[in-house]
Amino acid sequence: MEQNLFNGSGNADVLAEQSANGNYGAEQIQILEGLEGVRRRPSMYIGSTGPRGLHHLVYEIVDNSIDEALAGFCDRIEVVIHSDNSITVQDNGRGIPTDIHEKTGRSAVEAALTMLHAGGKFGAGGYKVSGGLHGVGMSVVNALSVWLMVEVKRDGITYKQEYERGKPLYELKEVGPAEGTGTTISFKPDSEIFEELEYCCSTLQGRLRELSFLNSNITIFLEDERNGYSKTYHHEGGIRDFVNYLNKNKETLHPIVYFAAEKDKVQIKVALQYNDGYNENIFSFVNNIHTQEGGTHEMGFKLALTKVVNEYARKFNILKEGNPNLSGEDIREGLTAVISVKVEEPQFEGQTKTKLGNTEVRAIVDTVVTEGMSAFLEETPVQAKRLIEKTLQAFRAREAARKARELTRKQNALERSSLPGKLADCSEKDPAYSELYLVEGDSAGGSAKQGRDRRSQAILPLRGKILNVEKARLDKILTSEEIKNMVTAMGTSIGDEFDITKARYHKVVIMTDADVDGAHIRTLLLTFFFRYMKDLVEQGYVYIAQPPLYKTTPKNKRNKEINYTYSDEELERFFVGRNRSDYDIQRYKGLGEMNNEELWETTMNPENRTLLQVTLEDAAEADAIFTVLMGDKVEPRREFIELNARYVQNLDV
Repeated sequence: MEQNLFNGSGNADVLAEQSANGNYGAEQIQILEGLEGVRRRPSMYIGSTGPRGLHHLVYEIVDNSIDEALAGFCDRIEVVIHSDNSITVQDNGRGIPTDIHEKTGRSAVEAALTMLHAGGKFGAGGYKVSGGLHGVGMSVVNALSVWLMVEVKRDGITYKQEYERGKPLYELKEVGPAEGTGTTISFKPDSEIFEELEYCCSTLQGRLRELSFLNSNITIFLEDERNGYSKTYHHEGGIRDFVNYLNKNKETLHPIVYFAAEKDKVQIKVALQYNDGYNENIFSFVNNIHTQEGGTHEMGFKLALTKVVNEYARKFNILKEGNPNLSGEDIREGLTAVISVKVEEPQFEGQTKTKLGNTEVRAIVDTVVTEGMSAFLEETPVQAKRLIEKTLQAFRAREAARKARELTRKQNALERSSLPGKLADCSEKDPAYSELYLVEGDSAGGSAKQGRDRRSQAILPLRGKILNVEKARLDKILTSEEIKNMVTAMGTSIGDEFDITKARYHKVVIMTDADVDGAHIRTLLLTFFFRYMKDLVEQGYVYIAQPPLYKTTPKNKRNKEINYTYSDEELERFFVGRNRSDYDIQRYKGLGEMNNEELWETTMNPENRTLLQVTLEDAAEADAIFTVLMGDKVEPRREFIELNARYVQNLDV
């Protein structure tokens, strides 16, 4: 048995192993030197060894360059994906210090790259405001790379040092004169650590675009040598451009509202705009770090917005005496907002930095937003009236939705079981081991019910296309029988009552036909999950099944080699070295063409199946895509289809 002990800082990992005879003494304590602890437990530092952790390496290096920009010493950052999936990040900042660090006897460059918690962000005056507060970024990247090279331009000299798996090959050395200043770091992730090594350009695009919105003074250049792609990001309008980007395919109700202030050493910028949609989009940041779980800054914003709108509505008698206040959910319907704060000593929840904890920030943001929103409403009465009217419509819809939920609960209480009649549930009660298959059509649903593993796999057939939730409020959504069945089966409820801890399944598998209608149903379901059950996507609970396209059966009955292939390319590879005329080829046009044994063997058997996990790397881009695909505007959808048509495979019309 292995037990993991940490000293609290993560600087020296101590592994305690209990011997076979149960002895546990000093001889079982192992001290991991240098960066060995990072290599032994990489997920502690970068979240995972999958794609998210792989891309996190780039973010760690880029964030250091951004910190130089925040300090006013950098205005250009270049990121290059090389053909071998190595990465180069270059900036024109001051350059990492190259002199000898007194306590370690090493150059400051080597200390920063080989020692955890070594950096200029711990109150020594190197940085006033910083995102990389833990001082583990560069050293962790170094530890998890098969090689890393650093080049520093400083004081008219170019310095260089190379590493292998975190260990220096030689001391920092001068390699020539330098024009200007800056730091260049190149690295290649280690195949011994990461499950896959291929970088996704669009994933990096999302973060770099985001940083350019948050820092209007910098230019970020991205190049992908694998396909010749390049892109330059620069946004003079800052977070106003960010809101404009988020709302670009939506009908907006007023010009962008923007206000900025600095109070008690906290810098605050807020940009917001309402659209005629029904979804709330708030993106909050602290020192350029996206706080996905919000925190005190987001709380202060929401409290102030709710207070100001209610006070305005009562002042002008839009809300009558005796009427209840409008809720925050009502007021934020159709709102797109970006909140960016800069804090000298932010307190985050762990290295992932997803939630801000500084209590003083809430009051500061509350004050700034109260002043800014009050001024906007007072100075633009026509736009204020439109905003209040939309909020009142949201209030009425929410009340209707509440009544619909109450009616559903009462009906369920009268029935023997509260689960939908079409649901074939599994016997497993632990959600961690339970799967819900959402199956297109009653025919395929019947085959899935017969072929499934009844212990862990539940089946819910869906009849036709579900409601497009992009164009409907919650009260209308709750009248859809298919959506009600899904929500009831999941057990999480929906909207402001959603509770992921009540999820009855930790795998929700969308299983549709591999044709145009199946793709449409998948998109409708993904839109629903993204808009009303986003936590399911963020927690990695949502998957897409991959049924086969072809079944190849030998004409010679003595040959029992039945084979399934999942694409035209895979089918062609199968016939390399085989004679096509010796086989019968069946192309599946729908799940209903498969019997229960075929469906189990190809699509549902955990030992054979292929499931695509739906992840949310870039919430802003996901929001934009769902708006384009499922929204009211035709032209953006046409442009999207024309741009992406060349990527379509296995089109069946």
